[in-house]
Amino acid sequence: MTTAPPLTDRNPGPDAPAPRLRPFARRLAAAPRPLGRVLAVTVTVFLLASLLTFALGAMSDANPAAAVLGDLATPADIARMERQFGLDQPLYQQYFSWLGNALTGDLGTSWFTGIPVADSVAEAIPVDLSIAGLALLLAVLIGGGAGIAAALNRGGRIDRAVTLVCSTLATLPPFLIGIVLIVIFAVQLKLLPTGGYQPLDAGVGPWIQYAILPAFALSLDAAASLARQLRTSLVGALRENYVTGAEMRGFSARRVLFGHVLRNAAGPALTVLGMSVPLIIGGAVVTEKIFNLPGIAQLSLQSAEQHDVPVVQGTLLVTVVVVLAANIAVNAALTALDPAARRRTSGRRPATSEGSSS
Repeated sequence: MTTAPPLTDRNPGPDAPAPRLRPFARRLAAAPRPLGRVLAVTVTVFLLASLLTFALGAMSDANPAAAVLGDLATPADIARMERQFGLDQPLYQQYFSWLGNALTGDLGTSWFTGIPVADSVAEAIPVDLSIAGLALLLAVLIGGGAGIAAALNRGGRIDRAVTLVCSTLATLPPFLIGIVLIVIFAVQLKLLPTGGYQPLDAGVGPWIQYAILPAFALSLDAAASLARQLRTSLVGALRENYVTGAEMRGFSARRVLFGHVLRNAAGPALTVLGMSVPLIIGGAVVTEKIFNLPGIAQLSLQSAEQHDVPVVQGTLLVTVVVVLAANIAVNAALTALDPAARRRTSGRRPATSEGSSS
């Protein structure tokens, strides 16, 4: 009576996966390592930012009774409202209670209106996300096109013109660009409204009509930085040996550029684009004022003027979350574009010439 041989790697069972799938399984197992590092850094930054956000509110010495009742507030009223909002507890208890509620979506209640902060933020944040998303799209289209054109014509007139325009745009603040755009397109040409906002629910046409000017004003600085970085990366990549080899094999210039060169040169440009996200959100504070946009920046400014601490803390915390989410997306895109980065972050060394076949 014969017995079946044991199931080993050399003698897999009938239900075992094909051997060619094992490298993919190893890559899949190693993938969470860089993601885990990014998430660890993100959580650390989030906790530090939340602590700083709460500390700013705690150091403001703002009191709900004094803010709402003014000089008419009695010591009994102040004590009652402090108990109502938990301000009579130690600061560390207030922080952990606030952070725990925030992680569940409860950002507190406005001292003045009594409206939950999460509801106010939910009404304002779509404005900023739509404007910032359109601004990033414009930055990619304008900066990417300009950077590619400058790299393909390096040393020529187009290259010099792109460099000059990018250097000029880098010195202009978004609010000044916004004013110029309003004067040209809204006042003189009367093509677009001077301000206001229409949500996407009203239709793409009305939304783009109100969103294009603020988004364009916010995108130019990011587009200039993207164009300069992409131009530098492409010029260096176009001198690599694999480009010459691809051209000798008869590949078209377009296939070499978009299939190989642009993929390898996009990493630094994508990093610059990710660093532009906080700048776009920061520039929205002034841009929303110029274009009269009901965004989260205006909500934060109005709340700061009224000393409405819960709303200010809630808007700042949500802004931090948006920036961190954008950074995670950029890191994921960088890892997907750069196989060498995946090998480095997963602890694997690239194959040497001795261990790889040509």
